[in-house]
Amino acid sequence: MRRETLDKKIKIANDIMFYIYSNIDTDINMDELAQDFGVSKFYMHKLFKEIFDRNIYESIKAIRLQKASNLLLTNKYSTITEIASSCGYSSQTSFIRVFKERFSMTPKEWRNGGYKEYSQKLLAKSFTMKDPHANFEAIEPSIVKMPAMKSYYIRHRGYDSKIKQVWQKLQAWIYTNEIKEYEHIALFHDNPAITPVEECQYVACVKVNDKGKFDDARLPKFTISEGVYAKFDLKGYDGDLLKFIHWIYHEWLPRSDYETTTKPPYVIYTDNKYLGDGKNFELSFYLSIKF
Repeated sequence: MRRETLDKKIKIANDIMFYIYSNIDTDINMDELAQDFGVSKFYMHKLFKEIFDRNIYESIKAIRLQKASNLLLTNKYSTITEIASSCGYSSQTSFIRVFKERFSMTPKEWRNGGYKEYSQKLLAKSFTMKDPHANFEAIEPSIVKMPAMKSYYIRHRGYDSKIKQVWQKLQAWIYTNEIKEYEHIALFHDNPAITPVEECQYVACVKVNDKGKFDDARLPKFTISEGVYAKFDLKGYDGDLLKFIHWIYHEWLPRSDYETTTKPPYVIYTDNKYLGDGKNFELSFYLSIKF
């Protein structure tokens, strides 16, 4: 396959995935989606499966359930019906059915503590999450209004060591294009205490800050959402970030008066461990919130 053809396929597939994440609260119509991207519905499904190794319907279902299962833990002031609606379910009955198929319990049972045993079993399988010593209780966030940020990116499935290769490609792209001023940003679409780490969606991004016009079709680009965020400044060791995400969702948010949204949290790296010694990092973690 020619490089240009593969790049075009990757771009279309990534744009479809971005559309799904951005419109997860709506009824996503496949005919309209294919029309928007100027391809046939058959080709759209074929292309998406080729790039992501999962069909579109499976992806939408997995994303909806991941978002909903997380919001049931964090958004104590929202009803189950409201959470179902915010994740694209028009019927509470259908939401309860698919949720029970996925987690072997109802949303109500999950919210009332059923998630704890589920998470413990999942965390026990993850080597990077086993160390219990990291403590985040002393960290206090600041509340900030963040602008929308246009970024070039590469998606990666799995919160694992292969993320290093993704960042190396992005850094090579930065050097090739002689970009002088930029920021490393990463989006974490999934809670590793709910979704197995090998299935979690990680997006490595570069925000170009060089003055003047810059555009490159080699990488796909999207806009990270503006909004109100709780900002946590964090330094740590390999594995601490996943424990921190667990702490945010399972401890900090339920105790706070805030709720989160379906927007993914993101980090802006000061010291990107994937391009350093692979162990220590320094970053700011941004969690979308509402009050």
